[in-house]
Amino acid sequence: MLTATAVTIASEQDALGEEDRSEVVQRAWRGLLRAHACLAKRLDSELERAHRLPMSSYEVLHHLEHSSGGRMRMCDLADQAQLSRSGLTRLVDRLQRDGLLERCSCEQDARGSYACLTADGRERLREARGTHLAVMREHFFSRFSETELQVLADMWERIAPCGAWSGEAQRAAGPAPAPPAHNGAHGHANGGMLRPAP
Repeated sequence: MLTATAVTIASEQDALGEEDRSEVVQRAWRGLLRAHACLAKRLDSELERAHRLPMSSYEVLHHLEHSSGGRMRMCDLADQAQLSRSGLTRLVDRLQRDGLLERCSCEQDARGSYACLTADGRERLREARGTHLAVMREHFFSRFSETELQVLADMWERIAPCGAWSGEAQRAAGPAPAPPAHNGAHGHANGGMLRPAP
């Protein structure tokens, strides 16, 4: 986090009374949950509408595409996609029926079954990526300046520096697209505030 920003936040926290601090904590926590739910709902709705590909399916295909050889062990894929093992199994069954991935084995690794991305899965993911990026630009990146996005990124690292988000996980996520240009520190490319999805 930028030093000046960190000092400002620390000073503000020191000035808060216990009751005020509790209210700020609740607003921050509920705001995080509300923002995540709103963005996830929009993404899921648009991906399903445009590509018949729910967000959970998109995430699984995305992780497979960026893994070595387009394949991952089922247990590792479940961790990366933040799904239970049983939930991933059901999802893989559906994606396999749609021809977007297949179960496969590895002669050099007999520890478990693998999920392998198919050519159709790569093509569906390619088509959906533009929709995913458009939603994120409109409802997330455009709402913040580059400095604000950097502050957010630094703050997320405090609460989610887990080992699952290192190495291959970061490569799988890929580079974040650059935020659109602003006319000021708080300018919005598309105007308006983010509202809960109807």
